[in-house]
Amino acid sequence: MTTAMGAALRRIQLGNVLSAFGNGFTVPFLFVYVAQVRDLGASTAGVVLSAFAVAALAVLPFTGRCIDRRGPLPVVVVASVVAAIGSIGFGLADTAPLAIVFSAVLGAGVAVIQPALATLIVWCSTPATRSRAFATQFFMQNLGLGIGGLIGGLLVDTAHPSSFTRLFAIEAAMFLVLAGIVATVRLPRTVRIEDAPEDERAPGGWRALLAHRQMVQLCVLGAVMFFACYGQFESGLAAFATEVTHVEPATLGIALAANTAVIVVAQFLVLKPVEKRRRSRVIAAVGLIWTVAWVVAGVSGLIHGRQAWATGAIISTYALFGLGEALLSPTVAPLVADLAPERMVGQYNSAFALVKQLALAIGPAAGGAMAGAGLYGPYIVMLIGFSVGITLLALRLGRGLSTAQDDPARAAAARRGHPAARELSTAA
Repeated sequence: MTTAMGAALRRIQLGNVLSAFGNGFTVPFLFVYVAQVRDLGASTAGVVLSAFAVAALAVLPFTGRCIDRRGPLPVVVVASVVAAIGSIGFGLADTAPLAIVFSAVLGAGVAVIQPALATLIVWCSTPATRSRAFATQFFMQNLGLGIGGLIGGLLVDTAHPSSFTRLFAIEAAMFLVLAGIVATVRLPRTVRIEDAPEDERAPGGWRALLAHRQMVQLCVLGAVMFFACYGQFESGLAAFATEVTHVEPATLGIALAANTAVIVVAQFLVLKPVEKRRRSRVIAAVGLIWTVAWVVAGVSGLIHGRQAWATGAIISTYALFGLGEALLSPTVAPLVADLAPERMVGQYNSAFALVKQLALAIGPAAGGAMAGAGLYGPYIVMLIGFSVGITLLALRLGRGLSTAQDDPARAAAARRGHPAARELSTAA
């Protein structure tokens, strides 16, 4: 990595952690703010949060092409300003129509920022440093969200809407800080579709992406992963923990804290071993870890008369999910980047972000529906099956990947003619 790339990457990571810090002030309180503080009711709160997700789904199909044509830097700046407008508007909204509109504006801005930031990280890293760069981004995001949520919890007062307006103002300010920091980044290179040689141009876009079998397989794998983990935190798993395991609602906060703590502690402990392993096998291992997590969750509902053990099992479930997340952060995003042609990095990042958003929309709905019907046994069995599916899909994906895509450390050592290539091959 050159000095210019390193300097640019540090600025991008700084903007990333500050925006995550701002998000932390509001994310845990969105439902409470709409339903209770603005007194709009739970149903309206559900519509408002759905508007956030729908707006994200609406803009992501067009985001990748814009990133590849205009470059990720101006896209991040514009999206950050849009998100800031949505955030401050949301904080001032006192009617349902205004809350829905500004929730959609905020959702659209946040949705565009993520793949654009991912593309910036790709541009400012090399295949050898990409895993560490994305692991750092994930670590900083979780740290920023956690600290922001902690401070936000100390500032809010449901009896005073102005305290929530203050939180949204802080979030909006952090989006503008992100825009300002990214605007000062001096990119080591700029790539546009129109600047590419004639034989490297379109066909591109969605048709080319859907014709890329390995990318389609990775998107299917991503959908299963996000459905089986992130899509269940706030719906099915929370309902199972409170209704079947009979933990106190406050315990869910402890469980989420355990999840974040494992991510923060484990992220850089697992990074070096992960860099020496095939990415497909790391993802397959995550499937096995999450299988154990769902088995532990199921067992927690069968423990009767030992509430402390049952509570510990639920907290352990969240912790195991955190370990899996720490393994995925230096693995999946770099793989998306390495699968993408240079002229379509933004398109590939946006497509994967769209898959994630779809899974995060469907996952809570499916989990909540099964919980509402009391189908807790089938629910746990389904998620165990999904987790096993992650392992099988990852191993299948690995068979179609090149060495450079699946095992970049081994490929780099082989290019240098380094004797470590044989050791890495054995370790993998």
